[in-house]
Amino acid sequence: MKNGKTAAGTDIAAVKRANAQSGMSYNEAKEYIARTTGGHGTEIYSNTDPEQIRKKNQSK
Repeated sequence: MKNGKTAAGTDIAAVKRANAQSGMSYNEAKEYIARTTGGHGTEIYSNTDPEQIRKKNQSK
């Protein structure tokens, strides 16, 4: 690797700049969709306190 380039001649700094400007990663997009759509199987992204919901449901 010479002058910040790979053996194939790819400019590493240019690739890093492009990646930084490319938007959300796959996992960031997945989390965003889960948070905004309430999709099936998205409980790992939930900020809901299950204990609070149980108490609320018992008082009904």
